[in-house]
Amino acid sequence: RIAGWVSGDHPERFFWVNAVLLSICAAVAAGCLYLMDARRALWFALAPTLALQVFVNWDFLTVALTTAATLAFFRRRDGWAGVLIGLGTAAKLYPSLLLVPLAAERLRGRQPDRAILLWWSASITWIAVNLPFAATGLSSWWEFFRFNGARQADWDSGWYLLCHRLSVCPSTGLINVSSIALFVAVASFVWMAKRRREPDFPRWQLAFPALVLFLLLGKVYSPQFSLWLLPWLVLVLPGPRRFLAFEAADLAVFLTRFSFFGDLTGIGGVPLGVFEAAVLIRAGVLAWCVVAWVREPSRRLPIERAIDRALPVAHA
Repeated sequence: RIAGWVSGDHPERFFWVNAVLLSICAAVAAGCLYLMDARRALWFALAPTLALQVFVNWDFLTVALTTAATLAFFRRRDGWAGVLIGLGTAAKLYPSLLLVPLAAERLRGRQPDRAILLWWSASITWIAVNLPFAATGLSSWWEFFRFNGARQADWDSGWYLLCHRLSVCPSTGLINVSSIALFVAVASFVWMAKRRREPDFPRWQLAFPALVLFLLLGKVYSPQFSLWLLPWLVLVLPGPRRFLAFEAADLAVFLTRFSFFGDLTGIGGVPLGVFEAAVLIRAGVLAWCVVAWVREPSRRLPIERAIDRALPVAHA
């Protein structure tokens, strides 16, 4: 809305105003990452995914809010963390996934009051932002949910590959239900597997596999959705090897996707099979990252170590 007010009826100006606003969001996210892990912030700033996709849709507003919420959480400002997650969820639903691992971390530290504060502040913020729109235009407010419930499997999803390559194409309703059921089942399995290997692992890190599984098992993985993963890849992965592998695979998906669209519209480009191969490779890299996270010792952030020295927390 701000971009529309500033740019008026000029489409090119509208893009550039949005580019400035999203660049501010990127700077906020990078600054928050720097405060959590100064060395790793450079990974984020130099990522090809950031350069290519930061101006695709408005997802980076949500990324900035969730990254700021994570910083607030580590600084033990759970109310503000919840507010920022609530605002992020109002812009894009995926930040709500963070509430479970962040609350689980507080429960691991025997601080249920902080977990409750996190959930209540997020819920009240989301309701406060949405209620005026729902009350004054319910059908328009509900359109986001209706559209996403009715839309078919997108090009970049495993469900599309299943339909196209194996000719096994469930109805949209069945895909919706199956996606949720698979997500809950696989995420629970990952949680239990990690807990068996490392009983006292930091529960906040479950946000990483949760986001990966949400993208891999869902019916839509738009190009800019990889931006959701960037802060978590930076914070959680033990070394640069898998991060670089993901960036290479994501770059391949981006290039082959739009090249295929060129082929689809008659101006020339790679065939669909090349794009689908890139999608499969990226999915394999992300699965590899999750398996490695389960198998390897959890990485401790500099901000965690600093806070533990300043304020020791009893763990469950």
